[in-house]
Amino acid sequence: MNDQDNTAATDTSGGTEDEAITFSELGLSESSLRALDHVGFENPSPIQRSFIPKALTGRDCTGQAHTGTGKTAAFVLPILEAIDHNLSVTQALVLAPTRELADQVKCEAERLAYTSPVRVSCFVGQRDMDRQIRQLERGVQVAVGTPGRVKDLNNRGHLIFDNLRVVVLDEADRMLDIGFEPEIRDILRRCPNNRQTLLLSATLPPSVERLAKKYMSNPDRVDLSGDAVAVDSIDQFFCTVDPDRKFGLLVRLLSEQKPRQVIVFTRTKRGADSLHRRFAGGLSNVGVMHGDLPQSKRERALKRFREGQIRLLVATDVAGRGIDVSTISHIVNYDIPEYHDDYIHRIGRTGRMTSDLKGQAFTFVTREQGDELTRIEIRVNKELTEYTVSEYEAYRQRGPRPTVNTVA
Repeated sequence: MNDQDNTAATDTSGGTEDEAITFSELGLSESSLRALDHVGFENPSPIQRSFIPKALTGRDCTGQAHTGTGKTAAFVLPILEAIDHNLSVTQALVLAPTRELADQVKCEAERLAYTSPVRVSCFVGQRDMDRQIRQLERGVQVAVGTPGRVKDLNNRGHLIFDNLRVVVLDEADRMLDIGFEPEIRDILRRCPNNRQTLLLSATLPPSVERLAKKYMSNPDRVDLSGDAVAVDSIDQFFCTVDPDRKFGLLVRLLSEQKPRQVIVFTRTKRGADSLHRRFAGGLSNVGVMHGDLPQSKRERALKRFREGQIRLLVATDVAGRGIDVSTISHIVNYDIPEYHDDYIHRIGRTGRMTSDLKGQAFTFVTREQGDELTRIEIRVNKELTEYTVSEYEAYRQRGPRPTVNTVA
């Protein structure tokens, strides 16, 4: 909210599973507890155990935790507790980096508002603005959207910020990576000074820290970024491969692993399209998602993937952020991610909280990318296991890769 120093203590504990903390101990209302029971949430995750009680006090809070750890429910539940059901005005605003992630947050809010319905709507680009304006005219209590469309609707006088009680920046690091910082700053400047601001992110780089210092008031901090649970629930491998043999390796890896569902990540949209074309010629259950696709095609691909009609989805990092499907058994990093934090976001698509599957993640690495792999291993504090596909020579032998000493 202002330039006050961030002096609040940082909670890094998250509790332990041995403590057997239940949702009823977090200060939630009976209505929320009934909704949690209805949707099948049994016990809170570490980020939920630490973040929810702090957010329920009305103080500004930052939450740092890996992908797939339950961050969405950690801020949705406090929002639902703060809503005055007798008022039809917009009381909470959630900003998300992608259309898919905004849709996911909206769905989660509607699920958790089961016992006391709250009017939730999603406002993102490449969708009918007139329809979104009509929704606002009928009354929206929780608005979820991407910064560009939210700012546009506010500029036009349709999405009013005057009555906001809670503003959430979800996946703040990714929003700034995409280039939404100017829109976010404009939006926050227009919001009431007495609002509560919640910021959630997998990482807190300096750009996010500066944003928090400027627009949050002495926030409570929850930092579970050092918690290895998210990645420890995933078997992680690397495959050394020559660039011209990557596709052959991928085909044989999939044949050998027989994944239930798999996402194959590429660095570029062009690379995603190229890989998709190579598969789509002989398979009908293959899809692709990246930022240049029309929104209707992205939504259709994601819907088919969730329903199991698509078993192999080729995606870029930004498009992959909104994918929350519990049946994803494998992740393949066809291209090693440009940033090591993106590695965590990618592999976090498998082995998720809602799944009983132990995830498998494979990263293709050329001999020249050894340093990039080492940085990933340092980031996850784990040396990845080398994996070779039976009877396939993925690379020409040139000696062993240097070992890496992980942090104790």
